Order: sequence, then C-alpha cells, then structure tokens
Amino acid sequence: MLIPKEIKTIIDKLKESGYEAYIVGGCVRDVLLASPKFNGNKRGVEPEDWDITTNAKPEEIQKIFPDSFYENKFLTVTVKTGSKNPKLKEVEVTTYRKEAKYTDKRHPDEVRFAKTLEEDLARRDFTVNAMAIGEKTEKRKKKMEIVDLFSGQEDLKKKIIRAVGKAEERFSEDALRMIRAVRFASVLGFAIEPATAEAIRKNSPLIKSISPERIRDELVKIILADGAAEAIDMLKEVGLLKFIIPELEENYGVGQNKHHIYDCYTHALKSLAYGAKKKFDLYVRLAALFHDIGKPRVKVGQGPDSTFYNHEVVGAKMVFEILNRLKFPKKDIEKITALVRYHLFYYNVGEVSESSVRRLVKNVGPENMEELLEVRQCDRIGSGVPKAEPYKLRHLKYIIEKVSRDAISVKMLGVNGSDVMDILQVKPGPKIGQILDVLLGYVLDDPAKNKKDFLEKQLKELGQLADKELEMLAGQSKKKRLEIETKRDEMTKKKYWVT
Repeated sequence: MLIPKEIKTIIDKLKESGYEAYIVGGCVRDVLLASPKFNGNKRGVEPEDWDITTNAKPEEIQKIFPDSFYENKFLTVTVKTGSKNPKLKEVEVTTYRKEAKYTDKRHPDEVRFAKTLEEDLARRDFTVNAMAIGEKTEKRKKKMEIVDLFSGQEDLKKKIIRAVGKAEERFSEDALRMIRAVRFASVLGFAIEPATAEAIRKNSPLIKSISPERIRDELVKIILADGAAEAIDMLKEVGLLKFIIPELEENYGVGQNKHHIYDCYTHALKSLAYGAKKKFDLYVRLAALFHDIGKPRVKVGQGPDSTFYNHEVVGAKMVFEILNRLKFPKKDIEKITALVRYHLFYYNVGEVSESSVRRLVKNVGPENMEELLEVRQCDRIGSGVPKAEPYKLRHLKYIIEKVSRDAISVKMLGVNGSDVMDILQVKPGPKIGQILDVLLGYVLDDPAKNKKDFLEKQLKELGQLADKELEMLAGQSKKKRLEIETKRDEMTKKKYWVT
C-alpha cells in the first residue's frame, strides 16, 4: 500500500511516544480501491485528504507536534507537515471518540473520548469508511495491517454501501448520512445494500432536519460525480428527492410532444448524464438537470401535439427559488438561472440576424455563452437525437464570436476626431475621417505605434498632404482593414467548420 512518508512519520512519532495510531476513514477506502487486491479499481483515486486517529489526547498530540493547532470541539488536532503536496500540508489527527445521542438528528449532543479503536470505528457511517490501517512489527520489520471489524473489504469487493451496525440508528444520529450513502454509491459506482436502502426510505423525512447548506454541499458532490444522473434517480428511489428538490419529482411521468422521446424526468436525467460524460462544469450540469423543470406547470394538451409555452421563464423562476432554498451563492444562482431562462434560444443559418445574436449575448452575458451552448448540447442528447453539436450550432458559435469581438475601427486609436481638429485647426469634414483611416493603417501594421504622441506627430504630417494623396492613402488603409477582417472571419469559420 502506498502510504505517503508524511503520514508514516506522524504515525511513527505517535507510536514512539507510547500511543496507538492508525490511518482511518475514507482515505483507507481509496487506498484499498486503488490497490491490486481490488484490481486497481478505476474508481480508486489518491485520497483528497488523510486522517489519523489515536488514543493520545489533543494536548498530548500537540506536545509531540508543536507545529499544529487545535480549534474545534471534535478532538481534532491539525498537524502541519511542511509537505510540498497540498493534500499533505496539513493532516488531521483525532483522538478516539464516541458520540452520545443526536437529539437534533444533525449533531451529537456531546463528543467524548473513547478508549479503543473499536469504539471509534463503531460510530462511523458505512462499512467501507470504517476501516483503519495500522503498523505492526514482525521479525523487526514494520508492516502495515488493515483493521476491518465490519467487513468493509468484503463490501468493497461486492461494491455495496452498507451502514455500520443498525442502519436506522446511524441515520437517526445524523440524517445527512442518507444523502451521503447515495453520494458514495454514485462516486464509487456502487449500489446501496438493500437493508440500508430500506432504512433510508423509512427515515427519509428526517432529512428535513438537516440544514440547507449541508444538503447543498452533498448535492454538489453528487452532481459533479460521473454517475450524477444515476445518483439523482437513486435519491428518488429511496424517497429523498421529494424532500430535497420536489419540483424535479413533479417531472416524473410527464409526457412530452413529438420533439422528445422521453418523459420530462427521464429527459432531465439524460441531459445531466451527458453533461457528466463531457465533464462540463457544475453550472452546466445543474442547468441541464433543471432546464425543463417548469414544463409540468405549463403543459397544455396531451400526446405529440402538447405544448409548453413559457416553460423556460417559469422554469427560471423555479430554479431561482430552488437554489435560494439550498443556499447557493448569489452569483451561482444568477448564472444557472440565466442558463435555464435562455436555453430555448432559436437559431437557423441565414434566418436569424446578427442583431438577434447580439441580444442573446447581452441577455446571457458573453462570459456565459459557451456554457449556454453546452446546455443546448445536453438538451439535444437528452432528447434522443444522435448529434450534440450539429452544423447550425457550430455556425451559431461562429456568429457569437464574430459579434462579440471588437471591430477593427478608428475607435481603437489613441487619438480621435476632436484631436485631429484641435491640432490641425480644421472644421469637421471628410479630411478628418481620411486622416484617422491612414493612422489606423499604421497601427494595423504595427500595434506598438498606437501611442498618442506618435499618432499626433503623424497626423500633423498628414495634414500637410494634398487632398488627392490623402484620399489615396485612406483608400489603401481601408483595403488593408477589409483584408484583415476577411482573413479573421475565414479563420473563425475554419475554427467552427462552417462555410
């Protein structure tokens, strides 16, 4: 097993001081999943963090590790290792503990010291998270050993999430564990063991006692998992979705029209699944899941000709309420709501004007356009069509880039018409524009020349030229600008494979 030297050093120092010490929790699970024993399971990854448990009290841990801090009520000391690896710079070392009753179904009424590792492992949520790795000496050689009191390794092999001890007790202690069961199953590609799943169904109303912030954090981890769509469906199957996002459950079984082959709920899941497959960001995945959430509330008629007018407007309002309820950050709410509101944009090559595209960019925000197009891809695949990005969507990308970039114009110059008139003491007329056109030609040849002192010197010289000569130079500059714009446009078309 590949245990980092920083972790081994902490364990060794604790043991040298006469204490027990073990690696514990999710990092043990991840180490085992990535090991040959489990065929290097592709879901096994380097642990995000490492946790150590010991029978040393917090003040005793701090004596051994002076470069540490202890600022919590959970008996945890954070040891600074000096490692260059961000995941190993700070390692949490926690005293064996046992927890009393959970009156509020969220937090233990008190956290108490436990005497043994066995007591500490018995309080944990799932068997795959209730294993420890310790160090023992055999024939003067140090060897790592696995402490597995609840058959966690067997459950890893079976690919199941099973509660430690009695599932109902674990969930009544902390109801968030029910969502965590789904999250672990989705991240690891596991199933929830039947008795554990049944306990979740029975206790699902307890999730209402959990703070929105804690639910949001688990939901975000689920949405960012490869198996996000399966996890959302799992939340529904175990009775949790109706307490977390009841609006999404409204979509279940709601038929659509001739443009869709799936009901609203299945369409949402398949859209999310594509977003997860393509590794799109959190905003796109949530917008993909929610983009049609308003359809059941606006549906008129049945069968292939049913309609859903304004579902994007109604859906955006619903998404705003959902994300506010779950305490998402304001900027995230605004972005995801905009993606849902404008996901139904219409575009056909040669039919929609550039001004319409400009309005779309203005409404959604230039910084959000790429993600809006990704939501459209999710929507298309979720509708059952074979191609996520057809020609017209690529053409729209081209038009968006075209209308979003700065035009090549005299407005780019470090001087303007007023400067020309003031310096040359002339009145408004064609000559002003001609001089600016010539100056623009200089800057297109060498952008470094776009400095006011240089341009002012040049415009004084241009002011001395005959009208015909100035007109000729201005014509040459306009031709050069047109050539550059044409070349830039050709390159943009090539980028998106459009003609």
